[in-house]
Amino acid sequence: MPKLKNLLASLAVVACGSAQAALQIQNWTLANGARVFFVENHSIPMLDVSVEFDAGSRRDPQGKAGTAALTNAMLARGLAEARLPDGAVEPAMNEAQISDAFADTAARRGGGAGIERAGATLRTLSSEEERNKSVMLLARLLAQPSYPADFFARDKARTIAAIKEDLTKPEAIADKAFWRTLYRAHPYGKEETVASIEAITRDDLIAFHDAYYVANRAVIAMIGDVSRTQADAIAQQLTMRLPQGAALPELPAVPPAQAQEERIAHPASQSHVMIGAPALVRGDPDFFALTVGNYVLGGGGFVSRLTHEVREKRGLAYSVYSYFSPMLQPGPFQIGFQTQKEQTGEALKVVRDTLAAYLRDGPTPAELKAAKDNLVGGFALRIDNNRKILDNIAIIGYYNLPLDYLDTWTANIAKVTAAGIKAAFNRKIAIDKLATVVVGADK
Repeated sequence: MPKLKNLLASLAVVACGSAQAALQIQNWTLANGARVFFVENHSIPMLDVSVEFDAGSRRDPQGKAGTAALTNAMLARGLAEARLPDGAVEPAMNEAQISDAFADTAARRGGGAGIERAGATLRTLSSEEERNKSVMLLARLLAQPSYPADFFARDKARTIAAIKEDLTKPEAIADKAFWRTLYRAHPYGKEETVASIEAITRDDLIAFHDAYYVANRAVIAMIGDVSRTQADAIAQQLTMRLPQGAALPELPAVPPAQAQEERIAHPASQSHVMIGAPALVRGDPDFFALTVGNYVLGGGGFVSRLTHEVREKRGLAYSVYSYFSPMLQPGPFQIGFQTQKEQTGEALKVVRDTLAAYLRDGPTPAELKAAKDNLVGGFALRIDNNRKILDNIAIIGYYNLPLDYLDTWTANIAKVTAAGIKAAFNRKIAIDKLATVVVGADK
C-alpha cells in the first residue's frame, strides 16, 4: 500500500492537512447546479476535461433509437451565432473552422454517447491563452450546435450504412440480440435500426439537446496544471451558456432475469454465443467481491476457469470470457465465446456446468490469492496517466461514488474472501434464469 500511495502521489497533488488521501479529488457544485470533480496535477503543462450529461441512448425518444448518438455526433458540425449577456456576439462557425480552431491551440476534442452518459472531452495546453480559447470553443459546442441540414443528412446516411453492415456481422448481431433479450422493452434494450434512424428529424436533435444538455445535470471532471480557482472559472465557462433543465421522468425498472434462448441462423463457420442476465448496479456493495470472483471465473484470460475448462481441456473455443457491467440500473453479467457450429451444444454445456460449479463451490484459496495479487498489482496501470485518471474521475462523479474510491480500491480488493465471492455471485446470478443468444448454430 505505501508503494501505491507513492505512485499516486506522483500523479496527483497529495492532500493537505489531516486528509491523507493519495489522490485528492476536490468536489464542488456551481450555482447553476453543475457538479465539478477536480484533481490538481502540475507534472505536465496540460489540462484534461470531461463534461457529461444524462443524455445517453436510454433517453432516446420512442421509435427513434439513435437520437442521442446523432445529437452528440452533430455537436461539432457547426455553431450558431449567439449573443452573450454582455452584448458580445459569438460568430457562427462551420465544421472546418471548428476543427482548425482546436488545431490552432494544439487541443484535442473527443466525446461520444453511450447508453447512460453523453458529452465531450478536451485535452489542451494549460497556458492561459491556449486554454481559454479551447475551453471557450468546447463550451460553445455543448451549448450552441447549429445542426446544419447537409451534415445531418450525411451523418444519418453514415449511421444507416453502419447498421446495414452490422446486419452481416455475427458478433454485432449477437450483441444486439443479447441486450434486446435481457432488457426487452426497457430503455437499455433500445436498438438502432434503419427505420429508427430514418424517423429522426433535425428538430428531434434540437429538442433532445435542449432537454438533456443542461447546466444543472452537467458533471465536469478535470485533471491538470491549473489551480482550484482556475478550475472553478473553467467549469463556469463551460456551463455558462447552458440552460437549466426540468426534472427527468423516472425510467422503468429493469425486467427480472428469466431463462430464455434465441437462436439466429447465420452462414458463419462459428457460432457466437452470449449468456447472461441483468445483475449489477454501480456502487453495489458486492462490486469488489464480484470483481475478484469474476477474475477467477472468466475475467483473468488464460488463468480463468472458463478458459481452462473450455479451451485448455477440451479445445472448444479459442477464447471465452465473462464480465460484469455495472450501470445506474442493473447492468449485465455476460459470458461470451465462439465455437465451431457442430460443437455449440457441447460448449454451452461445459460453460453452464462450469458456472454452476463456481456458484456452488466458489473459488479455491489458490485462485483467490492469484486473482487478488493480479488485481492489486495491476491497479497502478489503471491510473498511470492523466487521461485514465480523468476517466475514473468522470465515473466517480457521474455515478456518485465515494471520492476516495480510487484510494481505497486495492484495500477493498484485498478484503475480499472466498465466502464473500460465493455469496455475492449467488445473490446476482441464478443459473436457471440466464438468457442465451446463439448466432450461427442451426441446432
